[in-house]
Amino acid sequence: MDGPETAVERLLTPAEVATIFRVDPKTVSRWARAGRLHALRTLGGHRRYPESEIRALVDRQQD
Repeated sequence: MDGPETAVERLLTPAEVATIFRVDPKTVSRWARAGRLHALRTLGGHRRYPESEIRALVDRQQD
């Protein structure tokens, strides 16, 4: 195939995001429900978080 390559962004689980922010995974879910984090839903209804958005939030906190 000679089509343009599409980059697939890595999606993080609530546990992975919780580890990054050093909080409980339930806190990450609350943040998503409150609109503080953008969450995607899997077909099974689980939340996943775009890694680039989480890294951007971490970078903003460090400034």
